[in-house]
Amino acid sequence: MSNTEPVELICAKFAESLARGTFARLALSSPVEVVDAPEKVLGRFVMLKGVPHLSLTLRYPTRDVTKNLPKSDAVSWLRAQLGTHFRSALVCTTQRDWQFISNEAGVARLIDHQPSAKKTPSPEHDRKRAGLLDDSARDWLQGLDVLDREGKLRVSMADKHRQINHYLEIFSHLAKECGWMEKNIQHPTSNIQRPMVTPTPERGAMEVGCSMLEVGCSQTNAPNRSSALQLVDMGCGKGYLTFGLWHLFSRVWKQPVRVIGVETRADLVSTTNKLARQIKADGLEFVRGEIQSVKLPPVDALIALHACNTATDDAIRRGIELGAKLIVVAPCCHKELRPQLGKPEPLAAVLRHGLMEERMAEWATDGLRALFLEWAGYRTKILEFVASEHTPKNLMIAAIREGEPFVDDAARKKIEELKNFFSVQHQVLDPLLGKNQTAS
Repeated sequence: MSNTEPVELICAKFAESLARGTFARLALSSPVEVVDAPEKVLGRFVMLKGVPHLSLTLRYPTRDVTKNLPKSDAVSWLRAQLGTHFRSALVCTTQRDWQFISNEAGVARLIDHQPSAKKTPSPEHDRKRAGLLDDSARDWLQGLDVLDREGKLRVSMADKHRQINHYLEIFSHLAKECGWMEKNIQHPTSNIQRPMVTPTPERGAMEVGCSMLEVGCSQTNAPNRSSALQLVDMGCGKGYLTFGLWHLFSRVWKQPVRVIGVETRADLVSTTNKLARQIKADGLEFVRGEIQSVKLPPVDALIALHACNTATDDAIRRGIELGAKLIVVAPCCHKELRPQLGKPEPLAAVLRHGLMEERMAEWATDGLRALFLEWAGYRTKILEFVASEHTPKNLMIAAIREGEPFVDDAARKKIEELKNFFSVQHQVLDPLLGKNQTAS
C-alpha cells in the first residue's frame, strides 16, 4: 500500500458516511507543526440555516476556534490535512470507525474498529439548554465560547456543555450532603477539628474577610450560610467548571461564596480573570500556582478534575491540610503504582496481559486514595463522571469529612493490607500514615 492510499481510503469512508447519513464525528490530532497549530481538531455535522455543514472546533492550548465548512468542501479539506498538518485522524460512523495514522517518516496506515457511536448526533445547531445552566449562565458560557454570540449552543461544544451540567448536578447532591443548601440556619458546632495548618504571611494575606475560617478552628458539619463558603478548583484550565461552580452557588442558590481557580498557565489565569471581571462575578478569582505549593486559606471544598498522575494525590493532601469538608477528584494518568505492582495469586494469570495490568494499577491507585481519605476522617464514594474530550477517564472520588482524622486504626490497616497485597512500596500519600491524633 502506498502512502497516499490510506489518505484516499479514509476520505472515501468519510465521504460515504456523509452521503449515507452515518457520520458521527471526526477528530484530528498529532499536529505536524507544534508552533501556532491547534493541538486537536474536532468535527461534527450540523445544519446552519437549513444548509449542511461540517462544524470544526480547533483546540489551541489557551483558546478554541470554531469554523464551519459547507458539506461539499468537507472531504477535500480532510484530504489536505492528513499527513501534511496532522498525523492522526479518526472518522467515527455508526457502521465502523476508521483511524488514520502516519509516523514521522510519513509512512501511513489505516485501521478500522468497531463503531463507537450507535447513532448519529442531532444536526440541530441550536440545541435546547436544560438543567442548571439556564439563561443566567449565558454571559460566562458565551465568554468561554460554549455559546455563540446569539446565545445558541455551539454543536462542537455540546459535549462540554453536558459535562459542565453533569458536574453541577453531582456537586449539587454533594453540597446537600454537606448541609450547604440551607440559608441563614445555625447548625450545632461539632467536635470535628480541621487538621492543623501552619499559618504563613502569604496565607494570612489571602484570608482577608474570611474570619470564620481561621486556621485550626473548630468547624461545624454544615457551616452557617450567612458566611461565604470557600471553594478551590485545582488545575482549573480554561475555567469551565470553575465558572459553573460559582454560578451554582452565587446565581442559582443565591449563596455567599468565594471560588478560587488555581492554574499554572499565566495566560489562562489572565483570560479567566478578565472574563470574571466582565460579568461582575463577585467572589470568583483565578490565581497562578502549583497544586502542591499554592498559598491558600483553609477551604470548605477542594476540587481537582483530571489532575495528571500524582497531582491528584497532591490535591487530596492539600484538601486534607486545608481542612476541606468536601474533596472531589477525578483521577487521570495512573503512573506511580504500575511499575511497583506485583502479580499476586490468583491474579497473576490475568495480570500478565498489559491491558489488565494497567486497569488493575488504576483500580489499586484509586482504591488506595479512597482508603487514605477514610484514614483522614472522610466518608468516600466512587461516582461516574462524564468524560471530557481530553481524557476517557470517568471515575470520580468524592469525600465528605465526618470524623476525626487519623484515629481509625481499621482504616489504616486496610491501606497497609492493600499495599502489601500488591507489593506497593511507596505511594505519595504515605506520609499521612505517620499522623496519629491519639498519640499527640
